[in-house]
Parts: sequence; structure tokens; C-alpha cells
Amino acid sequence: MSLILSRRDLNFVLYEWLKAEELTQIPRFSDHSRETFDAALDTCEKIATDLFAPHNKKSDAQEPHFDGETVTIIPEVKTALKAFCDAGLMAAGQDYEYGGMQLPVTLEKAAFAYFKAANVGTSSYPFLTIGNSNLLLTHGTPAQIDTFVRPELEGRFFGTMCLSEPQAGSSLSDITTRADYEGESPLGQQYRLRGNKMWISAGEHELSDNIVHLVLAKIPGPDGKLIPGVKGISLFIVPKYLVNEDGSLGEHNDVVLAGLNHKMGYRGTTNCLLNFGEGMKYRPNGKAGAIGYLVGEPHKGLACMFHMMNEARIGVGLGAVALGYTGYLHALDYARNRPQGRPVGPQGKDPASPQVKLVEHADVRRMLLAQKSYVEGGLALNLYCARLVDDEHAAKAAGEAERQCELSLLLDILTPIAKSWPSQWCLEANSLAIQVHGGYGYTREYNVEQFYRDNRLNPIHEGTHGIQGLDLLGRKVVMQDGAAFQLLGKRVQDTCQRAQATGDKTLGEQARALGAATARLAEVTRTLWAAGDSNVTLANASVYLEAFGHVVMAWIWLEQVLVAQAALSNAKGEDADFYRGKLAAAAFFFNFELPKVYPQLELLASLDRTTLDMQDAWF
Repeated sequence: MSLILSRRDLNFVLYEWLKAEELTQIPRFSDHSRETFDAALDTCEKIATDLFAPHNKKSDAQEPHFDGETVTIIPEVKTALKAFCDAGLMAAGQDYEYGGMQLPVTLEKAAFAYFKAANVGTSSYPFLTIGNSNLLLTHGTPAQIDTFVRPELEGRFFGTMCLSEPQAGSSLSDITTRADYEGESPLGQQYRLRGNKMWISAGEHELSDNIVHLVLAKIPGPDGKLIPGVKGISLFIVPKYLVNEDGSLGEHNDVVLAGLNHKMGYRGTTNCLLNFGEGMKYRPNGKAGAIGYLVGEPHKGLACMFHMMNEARIGVGLGAVALGYTGYLHALDYARNRPQGRPVGPQGKDPASPQVKLVEHADVRRMLLAQKSYVEGGLALNLYCARLVDDEHAAKAAGEAERQCELSLLLDILTPIAKSWPSQWCLEANSLAIQVHGGYGYTREYNVEQFYRDNRLNPIHEGTHGIQGLDLLGRKVVMQDGAAFQLLGKRVQDTCQRAQATGDKTLGEQARALGAATARLAEVTRTLWAAGDSNVTLANASVYLEAFGHVVMAWIWLEQVLVAQAALSNAKGEDADFYRGKLAAAAFFFNFELPKVYPQLELLASLDRTTLDMQDAWF
């Protein structure tokens, strides 16, 4: 059994539930088949197993270091990334025109999950590069695409996203990086950037020929001052090395590494404080200031960057799932092989009797079931979102505007959940994996403590829980008069009706439980927005996010159960065990997890002001 991911579960989600083979009926994917999809998964599993996983602990222990001139990274990272790029995986989802495979997003994300689970630090470099190239393919000019995207997809250039600043953090309206217009160039409007960017993952290394930074900065107004708020923010391509018209590398741009940040996890990924326009060592064209090329329109940078940010949010959620999943598989393997203790009851009182395996203890099975319900549910949710992206693109290509709008709305409302729910609960799965290992679990000799440290970053990455809660309750559930919320409710209702139509008692009970929780969520949402004070409405948005997420996850589990229950009647051996495991994990979620939402919803409905009224001095 692989300890990275469960291929059997991936196959279930992709082929039995999401019907991924049907994607081959879409013209863009018509060259593909189940065989080509499986070949891509096989390739990723092999590279992840052979080249990414073996140095996961080493890159954690020997994290990148900076000697004032060069960042040094263990050589295994470059070897693994070369294999990744040589296999064409950087461009797996792209058009043939760009050297891609035109894989559906559903398959691309499932395949990439192997790398996240095997070595999240090393996988960050291609993860960011793929997001960077996707943004430029959408918003960049043909010249920008030829100069920067094509080398990225070939694996010669890597990419980043540069948003945060030391004084601004997540408050992007407070960034102060300045971009002054310099003139026109073959790559579009050229600017000189000056400022600092903090927490830039993959911001400096020697793993590629060049690094393409996507940088948010403000173009000054007519008075020469920066425009307050987000309206003045624009987006720029700022390469580490300038690129000549023939594609060769030119001067070192005025981008300087000020230092590396040292995180508790993701230690294999360089995390940087970058200075733009420091002008002491590198002066492109003899002048201080980093040369940048405008992407899209002036003052529309945030809209462009959200293309990468939303993709990254779902990717962070999938990464959290992957780390939780590999932790669960390690815990399961340990519990099956570690003898400890004896059964409860008379049969276990004889000290001379043999010890039983950990998995024989009910409390250990509880912890394993909890992990299983979190990670398998999280995987299904994130791949469902990936399928929505494929369906949305297909609807757009077919000119089905109404269907495209519906799919877009559904993806919008699920994005905060797809990011935050796994970041919270698959992290909890990692915590339980440590608990299953007992005292061994928090030693560095075992992998599960690193999985926890790595995953602890994901509740903060790409927008904290608090930000996602505000986005969900403050914007997503009320946009277009609640259209997205209503659409999701209809999908949940359809699932409940199908479950009740089976006549199965357990499925009927689960459908009723989900229906009741969904109805209560809708009532509380109306109560919150009827408060008449947005401060009160949003004071406990993170509690709302958690309750909303659990309702969504119950829906995802009921969807899986419908497929598993139908397949079980004809299944034998390991297949039958697999489907029964699905039913057991769903039962655990409905019995142990879904009831947690009711105290949360009651708290929300009371319009509690405890957190709002608390004063700084009282702490």
C-alpha cells in the first residue's frame, strides 16, 4: 500500500463518482481516454514516489540557506524538478500549442496531489509556476506569453506571486511598492518598481534559469502620490533577469534577496524578503529600480491577480488534503503493525496473553475513522471543484452562457470552503496521526510530525480562515441576491432526494440530517443579514465558515455514499471492503461531525456580541 495517496480512492472519486471519462466527450479532451488518464496518474505516482518523497525529510532538516550571495538548496530538489519538467508536467493542462497535454483540470489536480503529499516543499516551485503561467495566459500579451510563459511551461523559468509587504500583510490596500512609468517596450508598458515584498515563496533560488515575479504595485496619480486603497494597484511582470528579444538572458534586474524567512513547515521552499529597486548592486540599463512590464490594464492589477489567488486557494486546500491523507496512511500502517495493549474485558486481563495491534482498539479506530472522513471527504470536495472548472470551460466553449454562469457561481461559493475546510480538518487529521503513533508520533524519526508542521501553514496560506469567512458570509452568500447560495442548496436538495429514493434506511436518515442542517443554515444566514449591522453580521464569520463547511462536507459524503452503496451489491473481496469503508466513514461524519454545526448555528442566530464588545484593555 502506498503511504503517499490511495490510488483506489482516487479512482473512485475520479471515475466512479465524478465520471471523469465523460470529459473525453468534450472536444478539447477528445484525444484522451481512461488509458491516457491512468498513464498520467501512473507517471506522477512514480516520480513522486521515487524522486520527491525520498528527500522530504532531508530538505526539511537541511533547509535552504543564504550566504549573502547565493541560496543553496540540496541537490535532490533540482533532480526531482527536472524529472517533473522533463515529463511535461509543468504544461500538463495547457494547449498543445504550448507543449501541453490538454489534460482536464480534474486529472491535472488529482495527479499533482501526489507531489503535494510526497514533498510539499519541493512541489511548491512548480505549483507557483503553473499558477503564474495560467495568469499570464489569461491576461498577458502575446509577447509576454512568448517571452515568459513558454519558458515556464518548458521548466526553464520558474514563477512567483508577490503580494504581501512587511507593513501590509493581507491588507493589500496598504501596499506601498511604487511603479513609475518609463516608456513603451516590445513587452508592453515598462515601469520602474521600488518597494519590498515579504513572504515570497520560491522568490530566490538557482533551480531555474530565471524567476518570473508577478508583483502588485501602485502607479502614482497625477500628483505623484500613491492612490490610497486598492484602486491604484496594478500588476507587473518583474523577471530576475531581463530577457533579450532573441530569448537570451540579459542583465540582472534590480531585484535583491534581503533574507530568508524560516517557517515551521514547507522548509524546502525558499521564503523570501525581496527588495525591488534597491539600486546598489544591480542597475538595469544603468538606472536604479526594477524593470517591470504592466499586465492587463493600469489599476486593474488585483482583478488579474485574483485569477492566480483563487487557483492557489483551491490548490492550498488540495495540498492540505494531501498532507492529511499521507499522514492518515502512515497512521493506518502504524496501527496495523504496532502491537500494544490487550482487549478491554475479561479476555484482556491475562498479562501473559499476546498483545493486539493498535487498530484493534476502539479509540484508535475512532481516530482513524475521523482521519478517513476528513481526508477522503476533502479530496472529493477539491476534485469536485476541479470538475466544476472543466465543466465551466466546456460550457463557455459551447456558448452555453446560462450553464457557464451557474457553474461559475457554484465554484465561487465553494472556493472558501475548498481552501479552508481541509486546512482546518486535514490538519486535525495530522494531529490525530501523531496521536495514533503515541510518543513516537512527535519525534522527528517518524514522518507524521513533519506533516503536521507542513500543514499548519495552510490555514494561513492564501488568506486566513478569518479572511475566507468574511469572503463567504460577507460576499459569496449574498452576491446576486443569494444566487450562488440558492444554487448550492438545490444541488444539496437533489442529493437528498436521490438518497431517500433508494429506500435504504441509513441513506434516508443521512439525507434527512443533511436536509435539516441545510435548512437551519439558510435560516441563520437570513437572521445574520437581517441584523442591520454588518459588524454584528460578520463578527463571527469564522464560526459561520466552519458550520457551512461541515454542511458542505456532509453533502459530499452523501454523494459518495450513493455511489458506494450502489456498487457494493456487486462487489467482492477488497472492492467490497473499500465500499464498506466509505459507508463507515460517512456514518462517522454524520454521527460525530455534522451534529457539531447546531451549537455553532445557535450561537450565530443569537447575534452574539461577545467578540465584538471585547475591549483591548480587558485582555
